[in-house]
Amino acid sequence: MWSGLIKPIVKLNVKQQLILLFLIMISPILILNSYGNMKAEQILKRHVTNAYVELNKQNFTIISRDIDTVNKITTTVIQNPLIQQINMTGNDPILERVMRYETIEKLLASYSQGAERGDGIYYSLYVYDPDDYYFFAPNFPQVKKAGVYFFSKGEQPYWFEEAVQQKGHGYLMFAEKLSPQAENLKTLTYVRAVNNIYKGAKTIGVLVVTKMESKIGASLQSISLPEGEIYLTDLNNRVLASTTNDTGEVITLPDSAEAGDPEGTVDVITSDFIYVVNNNHTLGQKLVYKIPVKALLQQQNEMKRVIQYITVAYALFGLIIITYFWRSLMTPLQKLAFFVRKYEPGNRVPETPRRGSNDEVSVLIASTYDMARRLNGLIMYKYQMEIKQKESQLQLLYQQINPHLLYNTLESIYWKSSLEGNVESAEMIKELSKLMKISLSRGRELITLEEELEHATAYIKLQQHRYDYVFDVVWKIHPDAKSYLIPKITLQPLIENAIIHGVKNMGEDGEIIISASVEEENIRITIEDNGYKTVDYMAIEAVLNDESPNPASGYGIRNINQRIHLHFGPDYGIDYAQRKEGGTLVTVKLPKSENQE
Repeated sequence: MWSGLIKPIVKLNVKQQLILLFLIMISPILILNSYGNMKAEQILKRHVTNAYVELNKQNFTIISRDIDTVNKITTTVIQNPLIQQINMTGNDPILERVMRYETIEKLLASYSQGAERGDGIYYSLYVYDPDDYYFFAPNFPQVKKAGVYFFSKGEQPYWFEEAVQQKGHGYLMFAEKLSPQAENLKTLTYVRAVNNIYKGAKTIGVLVVTKMESKIGASLQSISLPEGEIYLTDLNNRVLASTTNDTGEVITLPDSAEAGDPEGTVDVITSDFIYVVNNNHTLGQKLVYKIPVKALLQQQNEMKRVIQYITVAYALFGLIIITYFWRSLMTPLQKLAFFVRKYEPGNRVPETPRRGSNDEVSVLIASTYDMARRLNGLIMYKYQMEIKQKESQLQLLYQQINPHLLYNTLESIYWKSSLEGNVESAEMIKELSKLMKISLSRGRELITLEEELEHATAYIKLQQHRYDYVFDVVWKIHPDAKSYLIPKITLQPLIENAIIHGVKNMGEDGEIIISASVEEENIRITIEDNGYKTVDYMAIEAVLNDESPNPASGYGIRNINQRIHLHFGPDYGIDYAQRKEGGTLVTVKLPKSENQE
């Protein structure tokens, strides 16, 4: 493992290694700086978020208390006898109806808060008057005014039926306008049906509290968030009240803050904002805090700058150290590299530079110059060795004269026997001369498959003449395979094994099949025999592949396998297996290699 890490570093030059050293020195500081800032930011976000969660709960309690106060006031108003005595029968005199109307108007005005300042909430009662018994009363409600409004069937507000269906349960609602005839003024209203407590569930009207955004907005403004925003919304994220001017708009929350809208408080931290959402399904409301992250990280940014200054100072210090080592190591090493590149064996070596110290660099420079001098001393010895090598080559050429002389002599005997009529002897001499010729192959170790097949054919014919063998030989050679290279004298030992250990005593029943084919990037040569003898294939496998095979098993096929490995690599070689039809199958696998001469 360590060697795998060190090797790429060793391949770098000294200059690159010094730069790498500088990066290694500065990288931990940069990593720790980044990691520390990230963790500090996460911790700060989490602590601040937890504080805002608690603040959100308290804020929501205050808002709920404000709504509860309004709810109690509406309960008091609903229970007032004047409200309960309103009837639409038309039996009471007009004067009594006028007086009841004025008294209820004053009652509702007394509960309205801040009416004088214009920023308070207003209580209004909406009564369904299909027969126009209260024709003298206004039916055009105003947002900033408390009062009693009677409306006919065609003037019924869109929210009236929904409020009646709540059966006295009050709820907040954002209204674009209170009725078709009212002014277009958006307002947050609290709506509650007024039921007759004496006559069962009969509805008298609907009590509406307008300008609730003023009351709830005051509660929202009491909370200070750094550049943050506070929204009170319904369960569909429609803004009922906020610290901004987004009343009536629909805000977008992160998906994780809306997954299932669980009851209670959830918080979500994104890259830009912190969201704290308090869901209250009973009231059908959400209280949302939206705080920008950058506002929280202003103090942390000051700390980041201090750490960055320390990092820059450390980097400058490291740069000074690297510069010192650069001047101390690189300058003499560059001079040494210049000498090594310029030096040629045999040239005069200049005097060794002196640095006045015995450090490793000085030792290296002195050793290099001494090595150059020793190299000059070895040149004469090298020349002498080359002369001796030429003499050895001449001796080898002399030794090759005898095989060539034998080959030429066999050719002469072949022609003389042919002229004298000894045809069979002449043929044997001809085949033997072919064996000699291909064995020499002009000193080549690799020959074409066509030449090797010629050598194998000569060997088979020679064996058949010599021992009167009558076995059949079948050739299945693909023409495209003949031009590819094969180590010489590869097939002859394999064919010899097929004859001796396979079909030797089978007479005319013996058969040897020699095939050659091209398979993608490889050449596949097979030699099959239909011999009947039992063959120990495990012993053959041991001979081919074991490092220390049994000498009694022979080395012929092992030498063939090793020669193939030597020329083409361990992916190629020979393999023995039992033939399906009986006998032995030997396969020679070679790459598609052609003569480049």
